[in-house]
Order: sequence, then structure tokens, then C-alpha cells
Amino acid sequence: MTKRRMWAKIFLNIFAWFIGLIWILPVIGILMTAMRPFDEVINGWWHFEEFHPTFSNFINALNHPTAPLLVGLKNSLIIALPATILPLFIATLAGYGISRYHFPLRKGLIIAVVLTLALPQQMIAVPIFQMMSNLGLVDTYLGLILLHTAWGIPWITFFMRNYFKTMPISIEEAARIDGASDFQIFYRVVLPNIFPAIASASALQFTWVWSDFFLALILIYSPDKLLMTQRVPLMRGVYHVDWGLLSAASIMVMIVPILIYLLLQRYYVKGMVGWTIK
Repeated sequence: MTKRRMWAKIFLNIFAWFIGLIWILPVIGILMTAMRPFDEVINGWWHFEEFHPTFSNFINALNHPTAPLLVGLKNSLIIALPATILPLFIATLAGYGISRYHFPLRKGLIIAVVLTLALPQQMIAVPIFQMMSNLGLVDTYLGLILLHTAWGIPWITFFMRNYFKTMPISIEEAARIDGASDFQIFYRVVLPNIFPAIASASALQFTWVWSDFFLALILIYSPDKLLMTQRVPLMRGVYHVDWGLLSAASIMVMIVPILIYLLLQRYYVKGMVGWTIK
């Protein structure tokens, strides 16, 4: 290794550590604020003249008198689990059909799927509310689950279609020669081999549904049905803001996506990068 290349590598490492420090510094600040009494962080969390870590802020956030996060945790799971499983099931079948079968308007369908990926939620907020109101699904878990399902199907379909394109078709043809039907080929041959794609898509979809605030804000407004993301702003008082309480609540909202990332890190990264498009 030449001296110039060595210095370049050292510089890149220092730069990477610097960027990482800037990125994680706010998280450290939130954590320090959440773990300390209010009077210790009132002048800034970076003052450590007194340091008495406590979990009282986390306990108070879970049992908040007006917006308890413990109830929000249950509500968020009620939404996030089916809103991950349903679109994953439907979009996997759709992606397989688009990648393997030729039918009229197939390219037009693919283009429509891609175009829906660029559609901002704010643009269709009013039509969504009107549609859900006409169906009687406003302020219901079912309405929000269906909305997240409809929103997740296009990108998961495109995602799975790209993954199926990377799979060799020879094993499916061999099964078809042996007399297997299309559904038998899918469930017995294809499905066992697409776990990486399913894990990637489920991790991303669950994280996005769990972290959603905007769509929940449109449809859910009953106090007992509010999700975790909706409850955090309600902990902010009119004349007094307990930053330790808000920080603890924010951390608890983030814990589930972080655990998903730690458990499925390899598939999560692949999902963010995307599969090869053929």
C-alpha cells in the first residue's frame, strides 16, 4: 500500500467516524434526557455536575394519565401485524404472477405499480378520508389496516417481482413437468426459497406502519384507540414541557423498529438497497 493510499484511507475513516458521531449525538442527547431527572437537564443534557440515572420517565410515560404508552403499544401492534401480513401475502402472489406470466396490459400494470410508489400521502389525504367515511371505517382499526395494506401492496409487489426475476425458472419447469400445478409450484417450490425477500419486505413494511403518524392522524381520533406515535405529542403540556418524559416516550416508540433491525439486519439492508432488476 502506497503512502498516499494509506493517508487517504485514514482520512476516510476519520471522516466516517465524524459523520457517525454527528448522526448519533442527538440519540445520545435523547437518551441522557430520558434517564435523568428534569432539574438535571433543564440547562442542557451535556451538563454532568449531577448525574442520577432513573427510569421514572419511562414508567411515567407508560402510565401517563391522558396518553398511556402501554395502551398505545397494544393499539400499534393491532395495526402493524395485520398491516404487514396482508399486503405481504397479496403482493407476493401478485409479484410472482407479474414476473412469470404474460397477459394483456402486463407492462401497463407494472408502470401503474411504479407510479403509485411516487404518490405522496398528503396528496390523497382528503379523498382517503371521504372514502373511509362513506364506508363507515373512520376511527376504526380495520380502516387503518386496509389503508396500510393498500399502501404497501404496490411497493411490495414491485419488490417481490424484482426478486422473482433473480430466481432461476428451471426448478419451476422441472416441477411442472412432474405434473405440479401452478399453486403447488408456488407453495412447495418457490415459497421455501424466498425467505430473504419476505424477511426484507416484512421488516420494512412493519417499520413503516409502526412509525406512521400521518395516516393514523387522518383516521384514528378516539383517545382509547390512539397509536403510540399519536400519544407522544399529547404528553406535551400547555405551560410546561417535561423533556425527560417526551424523550423516554420517543425512545420506547423507537425500540420496536430497532429490535426488528437488529434481528433482521442482513435482510433489512438488502431491502433498503433493493434486489437486482432484470
